[in-house]
Amino acid sequence: MATHAPAITLLVLNVGLLWLLLAVPLGLRTVRVRRSFQAGRAKVWSAVFPLGASADWHHAVLASRIVPDAPNRVQQTYAHLDRHGQPIVRLLEITETVPGSEYDALVLDDSALDTAFWKDFRERRRLVEDGGVVHLTIEQTDRYRGLAFLIFRFFALRREVNALQQWLKTGQSKPVRVPFEHPLVQSGLALLSTLLLWPFFGLTRNGLLLSSLLTLVIVLHELGHMAAYRAFGHKTARMIFVPLLGGVAIGGRPYNSLFEVAICALMGAGVSAFLIPVAIILHEAAGDEVFAFVSGTAVLIFLLILGAFNLLNLLPMNRFDGGQILRQVFHSRVSRVAGSFLITLIIAGVGWRIGLSTPALLAGLAVFALLSMMGHGGVKPRHHLDEMTGGQRILSGLGLYSAVALHGYAIVYATDRLFS
Repeated sequence: MATHAPAITLLVLNVGLLWLLLAVPLGLRTVRVRRSFQAGRAKVWSAVFPLGASADWHHAVLASRIVPDAPNRVQQTYAHLDRHGQPIVRLLEITETVPGSEYDALVLDDSALDTAFWKDFRERRRLVEDGGVVHLTIEQTDRYRGLAFLIFRFFALRREVNALQQWLKTGQSKPVRVPFEHPLVQSGLALLSTLLLWPFFGLTRNGLLLSSLLTLVIVLHELGHMAAYRAFGHKTARMIFVPLLGGVAIGGRPYNSLFEVAICALMGAGVSAFLIPVAIILHEAAGDEVFAFVSGTAVLIFLLILGAFNLLNLLPMNRFDGGQILRQVFHSRVSRVAGSFLITLIIAGVGWRIGLSTPALLAGLAVFALLSMMGHGGVKPRHHLDEMTGGQRILSGLGLYSAVALHGYAIVYATDRLFS
């Protein structure tokens, strides 16, 4: 048991962090940002008030117009694109106003998101002038499940007030690349993740090799997602590395079809699956004159980590890639349960084949059940996504089960040779 303690600790830690970020019920929470400006109160109010003369000051706001015959409603058009590549349009209602000082607003409609997404959202902006300095307070209240979106909202407001400060000084608002998303910062986070994972594998040379290979596998997985996003026309797809938890690939616009959802989820493991035969060929050729530099053991360890990581991501859990694909391929609850059972059976078979004990398999199933309780989550789009054709459904399903089988084989191949 002591031998498996680091791995169990890492697994429990990851499950706990995932629950905190994605599933913990937070209820109604208010995100609050304050900033002071050396500017006239009227100028600041004209920018922050949706009906103000300069309400379209931000580079992401294309237009902000009063709705005819509804003086307390405003239609804002954003540079962000919806699933069809058109600017997102949002309808706001000003519920309370203290002219020049304060207003409250809520969102009535959104061309990209279902109105249920905004049912608990409220925003308040307040100005206080003190000795020539204008103090702005922005508050956004909403119901949250998981810390991730709460944190995102906070930093989004921070970026907005920074842009406002730029506009007040220069008269221009320009997009500024988020430092956190810079490739150098992400490379640093990948290195940090490797160092944080090192103690779980033992503070030795071999432990460092294991943590480095795991980081490499995570990067390859997310690059697969990014390749799929780019293939579907997401021009600003990017990867965010989260130490200990792994990486997240983010598309540049909402999904347009169920096929797009399935393929973008599948290609994380799908691209990695193409590396399996390459790694096996390298292992078979290790030690030959041409491949004298190749370490057969290192290749096997890479195969084992590659197979295990991607197989875990293909589990039929709501928050995992496998669950995402299954929800698009199988519409009825019965077929989805049958599809989930088949994947679970294959994975359990791989565990039995490599010699995992019955208690270990049962413990794994218990963890999977716990993860499945995190709920579907996600953001419901304004309109239903385009349905799959029969051919697309078959292609996505075959791709899913092929990826499961290939990564399962990678685990069996590696363990047979590492522990025989």
